[in-house]
Amino acid sequence: MKSSVEALEGNKVKVVVELEEEEFEKDLDAAFRRLAKEVRLPGFRPGKAPRKVLEARIGQGYARDEAFKEALPGYYTEAVKEHEVDVIAPPEIDITNGRDEGAVAFDAIVEVRPSVTVEGYEGLEIKVDVPNVTDEDVDDSVKRFLGRFGELETVDRPVESGDTVVVDISTYQDGELVDGMTATDYSYEVGSGTIIAEMDEALVGAVAADDVEFEADHPSEDEDGKLVFSVSVLEVQTKTLPELTDEFVAENSEFDTIEELREDYRSNLVTTRTNMARTQRSNGVTAALGGLVDDDLLPEAMVQMETENRIDDLAMRLQAQGLDFAQYMQYTGQTQEDMIAGMRDDAVAAAKLDLALRSIAGSENIEVTDDDLTKEFTQAAEQIGRSAQEIREEFAERGQLPTVRSSLSKGKALDWIVERVKLVDEDGNPVSADLLELPDTPEEAEEADQDESAEDQ
Repeated sequence: MKSSVEALEGNKVKVVVELEEEEFEKDLDAAFRRLAKEVRLPGFRPGKAPRKVLEARIGQGYARDEAFKEALPGYYTEAVKEHEVDVIAPPEIDITNGRDEGAVAFDAIVEVRPSVTVEGYEGLEIKVDVPNVTDEDVDDSVKRFLGRFGELETVDRPVESGDTVVVDISTYQDGELVDGMTATDYSYEVGSGTIIAEMDEALVGAVAADDVEFEADHPSEDEDGKLVFSVSVLEVQTKTLPELTDEFVAENSEFDTIEELREDYRSNLVTTRTNMARTQRSNGVTAALGGLVDDDLLPEAMVQMETENRIDDLAMRLQAQGLDFAQYMQYTGQTQEDMIAGMRDDAVAAAKLDLALRSIAGSENIEVTDDDLTKEFTQAAEQIGRSAQEIREEFAERGQLPTVRSSLSKGKALDWIVERVKLVDEDGNPVSADLLELPDTPEEAEEADQDESAEDQ
């Protein structure tokens, strides 16, 4: 087989494939063998009729068409892998020679991923929450810890935020009682916002035996109109917390002292808030990069391919859970149109980000080395218990090494951008990227100390 690729206008290429007559003959012979199993000829068992008999009965034209249908996609795929053509849509195949006999040649016109140039990525500004942790934050965590051991005590005073009230609740819409929104002897923590925000506002300042009435919008997005809540306060309770001592901490936690407990809460809060800020940075960068790609540069075929991939991925995940799309729609309350529209929006964002990262990798000469590939396949091998070389050879055989290289290149481009973006808080003040570095785990800190000791020696 000989093949070549010619660039065309409109983000397309022409893949030209030429086959010698002898090379295509094996595909034609395979077509006759398949037909022999389907065609019933007197005196021959299914699949046993000689080719010449079949040719005399049905002619070579039909078998040749069958050979084209079965074999040409394979030759096209082989040519695409050989020339690393980044296709994003099915090809249009046109047989240019050998339709009736002899050597075969065909052209495959196919749309490819466009190469775009994005500008402005050097000055991206991303807003994040500063991952600071105050003593008051740690105090709140300790208070919640003590709250697990607190006891409710009835008090004779107005309701304050944080109190627990025992109430009867009746809810009306247009004068009719609303099913499912009525309760008796219901314990509710004021300020929790678990029912409706107006509930907390209305209850603060009330006392036992008070009847509180207020209006609020229906909490369901699918329902319109106002609801009227009638709440009878039966009892006001406050939680009495135990005294915080080293002895109490040792008896009720994995720590021996108050200081150890507080330090653990502080460390967890720092890690949690740092991770949240890192996520904000990552999401902000990807959204900003996608915004640098104009809509008219995004091929519809690329969006369609990305959408179909997402649908296929969801189908596999649902199947693994023993579910189908109909059940998924029922559980999520979506229509099929809503689901596909949501996936399409995500596909557009992903496709734009893909083009932006490819552009940045090219502009900044970000390359994937053989060591990068080795590391990637080694990590994959450790996860599935196979050799890295074996996995690499399989990817190479399937022509998927360019895909792996592209994925690694885009990852490197994203890391390059993330390291250089300007971070600001909600007021626009600069935020140091050092604040988004995760603290070392005890194991990492110990390993670092050992490395330093080794260097000193």
